[in-house]
Amino acid sequence: MRLTTAAAVALTVGCAYAGDPPGGPPDTTPPTVLRVVPESGAVLAEPPHQAEIDFDEVISEQLAGQQRDIGGAVILSPVTGKVSVGWHRTRLTIDPKGGFRAGRIYRLELLPGITDLRQNRMKRGRLVVFSTGPPIPAATLTGTVVDWPGNKAAPGALVEAVLLPDSLPYRAVADSAGNFAMPVMPAGEYQVYGVVDQNGNRRREPREAYDVTRVTLQDSASLELYAFTHDTVGPRLRTVEAVDSLTLRLSFDRPLDPSVAPDTSQVHLATADDSTTYLALAGVLTPAGYDSVTKAAAAAAAAADSLKRAATAAAAARDTTRRQPPAPAPAAPPPVPAAAPSRPRGGAAAPLPGRPTRSDTTRAMRMLLRRPAPTDVRIVRLAAPLQPGSRYVVTTAGLKGLTGILGHGHAALLAPKPAARRAGAAGDSLRAGAAADSLRGARAAADSLRPARDSTRPAPPE
Repeated sequence: MRLTTAAAVALTVGCAYAGDPPGGPPDTTPPTVLRVVPESGAVLAEPPHQAEIDFDEVISEQLAGQQRDIGGAVILSPVTGKVSVGWHRTRLTIDPKGGFRAGRIYRLELLPGITDLRQNRMKRGRLVVFSTGPPIPAATLTGTVVDWPGNKAAPGALVEAVLLPDSLPYRAVADSAGNFAMPVMPAGEYQVYGVVDQNGNRRREPREAYDVTRVTLQDSASLELYAFTHDTVGPRLRTVEAVDSLTLRLSFDRPLDPSVAPDTSQVHLATADDSTTYLALAGVLTPAGYDSVTKAAAAAAAAADSLKRAATAAAAARDTTRRQPPAPAPAAPPPVPAAAPSRPRGGAAAPLPGRPTRSDTTRAMRMLLRRPAPTDVRIVRLAAPLQPGSRYVVTTAGLKGLTGILGHGHAALLAPKPAARRAGAAGDSLRAGAAADSLRGARAAADSLRPARDSTRPAPPE
């Protein structure tokens, strides 16, 4: 039987439609892994030709919410070359460049993010470990990666544990809090990298921030990795600005080593006319140190003001010449019994008023509290104020960057002049003079209205 053109088109569209059948409930179940070959825990006599992951339905070729193909959801290690991930509707095939090798422990990790055609997303991944010769190991490597200069956790950071001396790289990805866990790892000596993977290609790039440490893994080990950009040059001075007449703000092109205390011997200030004669400096501080000193000075000034007000009040209380009737005492309100803080049933006690709440206790935040973030700013306090309108030169030498390399530099500074008077200042003074004249005129008019002095009364003696 021959189908008409309209019927054929309708049949084709109906077969290609991936939605739910009419009248049925919507499908909200994410895809499920049915089978993995080789299966987890297998010890193979010969390396497999490829690995396979089968699902219970057709999966999307793109990852959920990302402009990446499904290969970004698969991590195979240890491999040194490219890994090809093939999509076959309900099945994925994994082929490392050069094939699987004998005598290795392979880790095949399927990350969350795979969806079906209705965008139902897998929220949990799967780890498969198999061997091509050695017994399955039982060691575990865990840790946390932070973006040190950014003063935050490094979500999605690449973790690369290189087994020595064979240089076999095992890879994993940190979660949203920067934490990672690599179970079922071979024991041995590792060089472990924590990388802020900016482009998400699961590879260490030359300009990406990272930290590296060496660890001997037996049963378990936990690491803390502070990622930062490893520069090949030292910090250079970019700009200098005057915060006030006694304070300068120095900005560098990269962060300075926070473990090295600032030193006045590494910063020099001179006038532009005589750059060989250095002016005296009171100190060099980090921004946090400067804030601490400023707050301490403000607290000391507030305490002095409080003592002064207390002394004034005490002196006024001892003044017996000012006798004032005592104010009636207010009626005391009836005592109210203090209610105990309520405790939820089965839970912790409610926080008392004025008591600080519990701070963030994640591991990344604890790491950053122990090692404050580096900064590219230093604050210089002068021993004598700047001369307004004068030109100065600031020179730095021997300041250490995060990689230990020393840097130097110089920058010019023009001391700001006092703010000019506003255009309306003259008018303001004229208005003030006019107001004073009007007050004097009012007083004169008032004097003229007073009764004249009796001329018969004797004048007071001169």
